[in-house]
Amino acid sequence: MITKTLDVPGARLHYELRGSGPLVLLVGAPMDAVAFAPLADRLAADHTVLTTDPRGINRSTVDDRDQDSTPQLRAADLVELLTHVDAGPAAVFGSSGGAVSALALVQARPDLVHTLVAHEPPLIQLLDDRAEIRARVEDYTATYLAGDVVGAWREFFAAADIEVPDAVLQQMVGGERDPQVVADERFWFEHEMRASDFWEPDLDVLAASRTRIVVGVGEQSAGQLCTRTCAALAGALGTAPTPFPGDHTGFVDDPAGFAERLRPLLG
Repeated sequence: MITKTLDVPGARLHYELRGSGPLVLLVGAPMDAVAFAPLADRLAADHTVLTTDPRGINRSTVDDRDQDSTPQLRAADLVELLTHVDAGPAAVFGSSGGAVSALALVQARPDLVHTLVAHEPPLIQLLDDRAEIRARVEDYTATYLAGDVVGAWREFFAAADIEVPDAVLQQMVGGERDPQVVADERFWFEHEMRASDFWEPDLDVLAASRTRIVVGVGEQSAGQLCTRTCAALAGALGTAPTPFPGDHTGFVDDPAGFAERLRPLLG
């Protein structure tokens, strides 16, 4: 694995390259390169795999930590990375906010992406009840910024229709925590999450794009918010969601099974 840093406007991006073969970019937001490493290792058997920490997260630093990390800004970072690596056009797998970044990338530079697998993008603007969901997002963001971390995550999971027992929640975010994790979490709540959730894709541009777009959804995500956003996005593009192992973090929980399902879609 090769680890490097790339200077981009307003930030320095940590990125990693492994393997050989056709280029695949794995991208998250706020998930970083560490979260994608097990999946990347498996895909590297027959691909060159590019992973990165999104701006402001973990090893990717920003000049102004008060600046919002928007999908357009993160897409511009991905353009810089793909142009710098110069091994494309690439297949791109984006998950959650990373899927939003990747959709913005395809809108801006479809020539750099031949295939996009957009896994569970939280595009609430595509839903009929978006005003209600936006209000809930603003509420739990305010709860977090007021210092109630456990309460904010409790509201977050409730709004996402994900059941997390309170004992598990306390174990996740209660008590003493790694300072870097806390810093990344705060940056996400304060400057990244709302920009991703509230972003509205240009469906006409995406539908007409030369890029093949696959909308992925977790087999265990039934009833969750992102199953609804995926159905809305896929329907608008004239397709149906493609099932993947696990739920919203299936690529972390079952990287081997996820790689097996993802690999045939990368051609």
